[in-house]
Amino acid sequence: MSSNAEFADGADPAGQRLAAIVRRLVEATIRTTAGEAELAVAAKHVEAALAVLEGTQIAGSPGTHYGMHEVAWTRGNPVIGQRNAVAPPVTVVHDRPGSARAEVVLGAAYEGPPGHVHGGVLAMLLDHIMGAAASHQRRRAATGTLQVRYNRGIRLGRVIIEANVVAEQDRKVHVEARAGGPDGSGVEASGIFIALRAASDDDRIGGAQARPAEEDSPGTREDLR
Repeated sequence: MSSNAEFADGADPAGQRLAAIVRRLVEATIRTTAGEAELAVAAKHVEAALAVLEGTQIAGSPGTHYGMHEVAWTRGNPVIGQRNAVAPPVTVVHDRPGSARAEVVLGAAYEGPPGHVHGGVLAMLLDHIMGAAASHQRRRAATGTLQVRYNRGIRLGRVIIEANVVAEQDRKVHVEARAGGPDGSGVEASGIFIALRAASDDDRIGGAQARPAEEDSPGTREDLR
């Protein structure tokens, strides 16, 4: 079994702590009943924090970084990005090649219908976990098609996502997945993911960074979407 937890838990502790605080800030901003005066005070504190951070920003994509065990990760990924406060974040676990699963707690920032997770958020999570199943080990894969069936709403709180490769044909990897709460599955998905074979393929899907040249040699590096 493998996961992205080994680099998520120690590669960037200060950045991860900051992102975790911003997630709390987002949740508190949505839920607070503070008055205008209190909100103005809070806004000033946030602006002061921004003044510290904005002066050291980099331009363009934050890029791909490598943590412990040379696992690739993306700071800004909206699903697993440890620096992205939009990301829950998700820890992807591989019990075996061709499978991926994750458990995540979704709060007010991910609400669609009252008390339930937004359908677009569920589609994003399913897409990522399915891509992780298709991309496990040294292979990378990009979404070709994705079909999502919303059988019933999923309440905010603990959400479980599971994906498995069910067939492969040349570079096409067929994946099926489901997402649900503790009371069972509510959403199902199927998709075809295209196994990438060259940096030029990365360019065609929107500028994902090519793998380092040394990755052509045997090693333990695993690229997580």
